[in-house]
Amino acid sequence: MKSGIGFGIDRGGTFTDVFVVYPDGSTNTFKLLSEDTNYNDAPTEAIRRVLSEYTRKEIPRGTKIPTEHVSFIRMGTTVATNALLERKGEKTALFVTAGFKDLLKIGNQARSGIFDLNIHTPEMLYDEVYEVQERVLLVDPTCKMDITGAKKVAQNGQEVIVEKEVDERELRLAFGAAVQKGIRSIAVALLHSYIYKEHEHRVREIALEYGFSHVSISSEVAPMIKIVPRGFTATADAYLTPIIQTYITKFCHSFENNLDGVIIEFMRSDGGLCSIKDFVGSKAILSGPAGGVVGVSYTAYDAKAGNPIIAFDMGGTSTDVSRYAGHFNEVIESETDGIIIQSPQLEINTVAAGGGSRLFFRNGLFVVGPESSGSHPGPICYRKNGYLSLTDANIVLNRIVPDFFPHIFGPEENQPLDRDAALAEFTRLTAEINEFVKANGQKVMTVEEVALGFVKVANEAMCRPIRRLTEAKGFDTAEHVLACFGGAGGQHACAVARELGMKKVKIHKNAGILSAFGLVLADVVVERQAPLLKPIDSNFEEITAVANDLEKQAHDHLLEQGFKRDQLSFERILHMRYEKTDAIILCSNKNGQISSKEQYVAEFAEQYLREFGFTIPDREIIVDDIRVRGVGRRYLSQNETKVAAASTKLTSIAEYKGHFESGSSKMKFYKLDNLQYGHTVDGPAVIIDKNCTILVEPDCVASITEYGDVEVAVSEKSVAVLGDTVNSVHLSIFSHRFMSIAEQMGSVLRRSAISTNIKERLDFSCALFGPDGGLVANAPHIPVHLGGMQHAVQYQLNYHGKGGLKPGDVLLSNHPVAGGSHLPDLTVITPVFINDSKEPDFFVANRGHHADIGGLVPGSMPPHSTKLSQEGAAFKAFKLVKEGKLQEQELITALNEPGKEPGCTGTRNLRDNLADLRAQIAANQKGIALLVELIKSYGIDVVKKYMAHIQSTAEVAVRNMLKEVAENNATNTNAIVQLSFTDYMDDGTDIALTVSIDRNTGDATFDFTGTGLQVYSSSNAPKAVTMAAIIYSLRCLVGEDIPLNQGCLASVKVINPEGCILNPDEEAAVVGGNVLTSQRVCDVIFGAFRAVAASQGCMNNVTFGDETLGYYETVAGGAGAGPTYDGRSGVHTHMTNTRITDPEILESRYPVILRQFKIRHGSGGNGLHRGGDGVVRHLQFRRPMTLSLLTERRVHSPYGLYGGGKGKRGLNILKRAKSGTAVNVGPKNSINVAPGDIFQLETPGGGGWGEQ
Repeated sequence: MKSGIGFGIDRGGTFTDVFVVYPDGSTNTFKLLSEDTNYNDAPTEAIRRVLSEYTRKEIPRGTKIPTEHVSFIRMGTTVATNALLERKGEKTALFVTAGFKDLLKIGNQARSGIFDLNIHTPEMLYDEVYEVQERVLLVDPTCKMDITGAKKVAQNGQEVIVEKEVDERELRLAFGAAVQKGIRSIAVALLHSYIYKEHEHRVREIALEYGFSHVSISSEVAPMIKIVPRGFTATADAYLTPIIQTYITKFCHSFENNLDGVIIEFMRSDGGLCSIKDFVGSKAILSGPAGGVVGVSYTAYDAKAGNPIIAFDMGGTSTDVSRYAGHFNEVIESETDGIIIQSPQLEINTVAAGGGSRLFFRNGLFVVGPESSGSHPGPICYRKNGYLSLTDANIVLNRIVPDFFPHIFGPEENQPLDRDAALAEFTRLTAEINEFVKANGQKVMTVEEVALGFVKVANEAMCRPIRRLTEAKGFDTAEHVLACFGGAGGQHACAVARELGMKKVKIHKNAGILSAFGLVLADVVVERQAPLLKPIDSNFEEITAVANDLEKQAHDHLLEQGFKRDQLSFERILHMRYEKTDAIILCSNKNGQISSKEQYVAEFAEQYLREFGFTIPDREIIVDDIRVRGVGRRYLSQNETKVAAASTKLTSIAEYKGHFESGSSKMKFYKLDNLQYGHTVDGPAVIIDKNCTILVEPDCVASITEYGDVEVAVSEKSVAVLGDTVNSVHLSIFSHRFMSIAEQMGSVLRRSAISTNIKERLDFSCALFGPDGGLVANAPHIPVHLGGMQHAVQYQLNYHGKGGLKPGDVLLSNHPVAGGSHLPDLTVITPVFINDSKEPDFFVANRGHHADIGGLVPGSMPPHSTKLSQEGAAFKAFKLVKEGKLQEQELITALNEPGKEPGCTGTRNLRDNLADLRAQIAANQKGIALLVELIKSYGIDVVKKYMAHIQSTAEVAVRNMLKEVAENNATNTNAIVQLSFTDYMDDGTDIALTVSIDRNTGDATFDFTGTGLQVYSSSNAPKAVTMAAIIYSLRCLVGEDIPLNQGCLASVKVINPEGCILNPDEEAAVVGGNVLTSQRVCDVIFGAFRAVAASQGCMNNVTFGDETLGYYETVAGGAGAGPTYDGRSGVHTHMTNTRITDPEILESRYPVILRQFKIRHGSGGNGLHRGGDGVVRHLQFRRPMTLSLLTERRVHSPYGLYGGGKGKRGLNILKRAKSGTAVNVGPKNSINVAPGDIFQLETPGGGGWGEQ
């Protein structure tokens, strides 16, 4: 490497950070705006400025920059991220196995916002998609089908059947069409190419003949099982790589000789640097944040002390948090703007709270983000006519003082931040807020109190991802050190640490540009990976041999980049999981600590136990993938130098009035450059640096280390004393905390459960309830659970009485009369006793779908049940734990009780039932612990008070919505406005609703009089299901982000006649009511409100199995269109949001072949706005099994509104292999299928809106 200046440059969303290393070892740091009209590219401009100053010769903008003084350039960049978010990538085509052209559009079929009627889904990255006529199948020893095709050995030694070779004639026609449409980059994703690459390689060979500039094949970009994330990753790679290469080319062209002789390296998402040719789109998404994590690993972690670090990177647009405890935490799958990336990358959690986060006051709540003002126009204070943002709040509070902040604003880039403009806008917003608070009996607020309120809400938002990284994974948050960096982080670090119970904050002297500093410190990384998918126990020799080969490949590649052998190290990583599960654990031999099979197994068991709370000793451990990480070290930065010991008295440079929760006080300002080793700074105070501002909160003490870094001792959080009247700021904070409790309960449940339904399909919900059993907060899980659980809690409260519940009791219920939805959904309820209370103060509960609880058929979802006792074990008020003792024998007896019913059996999977129930108990215990922690901070009376206030907030929002609806639908001056609608089940049963709304008060009556009688089938819906549909629909109709709780129903009276299909008797069959009738109730409510056309109105429940296995899935359809939007195709709607199994996982674990899975084009209703289309899904069975179906909308079509057309009805067809006969098997049936039979499912489309 030649001598010269080295650059570490991190181009962020708002600022570009620069760390400069001069030939003599001295350094320099600075920031500049990432986007500015005065220059085209911030990194180029940074280098121009440095070289102009270094050579003392101004290099004019726009001229070639000389490079004789440049040694290396290391960059982290958001070029790929921005192109992805803004959809400005290369024009791309996707080539995919025939029958799966819409696979990425359907994705996992879940929607991101469960209350959004206008379902927002990301725009696909490809412009065109073409189907490749080819098919590879896995060998199944139990298969009874006659499959033609050659057996071949795949990359991992596994046998596959090449049923159909690539049809090259058809492929060439597709390539010709793509060329004609201007496609220059293509992605290829073929089924099972993760182990059989030959077909993808052949497609690439032919593509290159047609002159495509870039070809990404999924078997090389992401050689791992799961075609959906692998397909997304290959598409992202093809979409982004040409953009990256264009940027690099332009960047190099800005310099003389195209930077020949200068080492240029880019940061990848996995925390390693790579050469230009290895920097590709799929590995560049986290290029920017990764540099900061590397920086923290070098500057904040003390290997001797061993205290784990939370890296807290707060920038202008968002905050990134990650954990470091001596090694980088990795994930192999992440999602960015709806695009799944399957590639090893650092585990970085992002929350949309940064300095540029916009501030709003909505429904009495302080709201921070997720919208951002960005760098252009930026916050109000940026002088670009921007938006009120978090940075403006810190300026108003004097935590940022314009005189001490870079003067880079205004048209000439030489003005300070505009405090006056920020103050003026806060004054306007404060007046608006005070109008609301006075009308609601609250105390009026000052401008500073409003600004501080937004800061506190932002701090709470930033605590949530930290809790997810620690508590949700079995780590104690308080044991961590908060390592803060990023330009905005120092203003919030003390408050965030205190809220989380952390005792120390570390802020490096280069914290303001630590991502750039990390780039200089980072290693060059080369990774090589191969699939295995075999048990570790009998294949460790093969694993070792494959790892040796991968290590040689990485070794040779690093030598080609100029490294010497003594600069290299290698790490072997196995992607391990238990058989028939999806939870991957990454086990590494880092530092040579693991070398044998037994050590890998022990490491796997230790990690699994910590993260999930249990192990599965009788399950085989599978190694999915073998990965080798080769590391080359250049040692570009010298050891940090020590600073002088304090020899002078500590003197401040300014003093301003600070504003804190404890009140206002004087706040001294210090320059970091003036502070020396041994100096201490008592809070409140501000330490300023040209790239970072550090707020030392009251009762905290900052000290300067021997290297000039800042360490802050954080005082313990005291019990907050809140007045009797509600405060909108604390209302917003409690809303976050209550939601966080429910989220973390969900994390524990998912981690601790063993079944596929809970762990992978996410068919569960968790919630927090007040003293009366009323819903307070829930995590956004499954809608049909959320509204009904409070009735389950209140039933127990009424049944046992407050005195009948004791500390240590845990209750189990699923019976319809006890607030159940259907029997497989088991609800576990734990009363919470604070201190020596004799009655429950709160309740926590969760509901999870169990794979089997007995009954007529495997899976406990019988399509032909006529009474409840045929559907499995039923619990009304069962004490699962009695005063701390698990009632296991009584539970086992109850789970086997259905075997007494003719034609039925007891539970078919007792072990999973017991394991999942223990997980549900543990989830509740987590909720209790977090609730107790909250009470320690605020006191029980305050927590109860704010629970009630949160419910009141929801009530006000619903009342206002109902009053607005009444006004819009009024035809006379009467106070009561009526809306009505009727729809029909496939058996002809009416679902009738009349809604009467008082236009003055917002009170409403939902009257289901006229609804048909209960039915002699399983389509009866328990009352709790109807209530869940109502509360869900009201929350959707509000259209704003309000808490979903019992306050939503405070203004609503429900008339639900006894004996109707929505209020059946105690013994009525209900398994279909939960999954089918609930959807029709939603359609009827939205029809009455004329809010949205009907969605598919079904969950399309498909179950198959035999005496050895069972599989259950629900399948997406079309969403209804609305007044301003088309309906979404291929998505779950309304009362469910479960995921679907990836096709490759499905075929690898079950004796079926998925022949088609695509959009059912044309099935959505016509109209000004079209209804969403359903899907087509063809399953072929490889051996005899039983197929059970529970579906709707096979007779009556989903309605359109305002002249919009109806969606097409669904269709269930079974094509018999032996006779070739196709049979319509109807909406609800149980059928014996033979090898080769194909079930052809066509799901309904959504209704259209408006005349076309």
